[in-house]
Amino acid sequence: MLLAYIDEIGETGAFVSRTHERYNTSPAFGYAGFVIKAEHARYFGAIFNAEKQRLFKTEIAAAEHPGRWERKGASIFRLTTLDTFPQQIRVYSALVRKVRSLGGSLFYYADEKPLGTPKQTNLDTAARETAAMQETLNRLARHAQSNKMNLMVMIDQINERQRSERLPRMYSHILGRAADHPEMMKIIEPPMHVDSVLSANIQFADWVAACVTRAIEYQIIRDSPYEWVAASKALDAVRGAFTHESKLHLWTRSVDDFNHSEIFKCERPLYPAAQGQLLGAAVDPAKLRAIKAAAERAHIPRRPRM
Repeated sequence: MLLAYIDEIGETGAFVSRTHERYNTSPAFGYAGFVIKAEHARYFGAIFNAEKQRLFKTEIAAAEHPGRWERKGASIFRLTTLDTFPQQIRVYSALVRKVRSLGGSLFYYADEKPLGTPKQTNLDTAARETAAMQETLNRLARHAQSNKMNLMVMIDQINERQRSERLPRMYSHILGRAADHPEMMKIIEPPMHVDSVLSANIQFADWVAACVTRAIEYQIIRDSPYEWVAASKALDAVRGAFTHESKLHLWTRSVDDFNHSEIFKCERPLYPAAQGQLLGAAVDPAKLRAIKAAAERAHIPRRPRM
């Protein structure tokens, strides 16, 4: 049996731009995480816990409840993480490689949001969440079918009201779709909600979701500052690590949707560089900063000799 651990990509609200005073959070919504064989799940969770204990030893020791301490993925994938805390990215990459060595894969599905305020886009957040979850389940079921294994899906805990509203919809979707799509029968139960502070694997799914969120932002938002997520060699481990069913569905764009690991392309299909232009995304960010600094120094006017 396969176990899928997933968490949210972004949030369901409207998006206008990074600089909008209110609607600036995320240009897409969906789910991401990883899939692993059931017999390896506890082993991987123990590895994650050991790495977390080593990486954040000081913070955990100072916590009121050390056993329940967690580091959110959004705090791992900050703008300056690669420069200020490169060890966090090294640990994340090592964990990705461990998932792959155990026969597992990373996963994501997300829908790009139409640009605009809730009124401009006729936003229905419940419908957005439902559509993303349904397509996530469809694609995880297809992955399970291709591996000839049953599947259980775990997701981070939400409040009881949301859970009671979502569960019947998910159950109805799985059963209703199974008549025409037998792969849905591979999902033996609707997604189970697990408190992240009690599950190392849900915590790692949150890290994966944060990494994917930044990569999607880089591909969709022209002035995204997260070039390093796609361009850095430090994250080479994620390239090729995703299921073939992973997808970013674009909103009325002239280019194709992103599949598999394509959200980690250095080049951006939505914003192609002019021919002959130096692609910053093709250069390691640290090297690019050094090139820019050298260029600036070269243009500093010299004082004339007396």
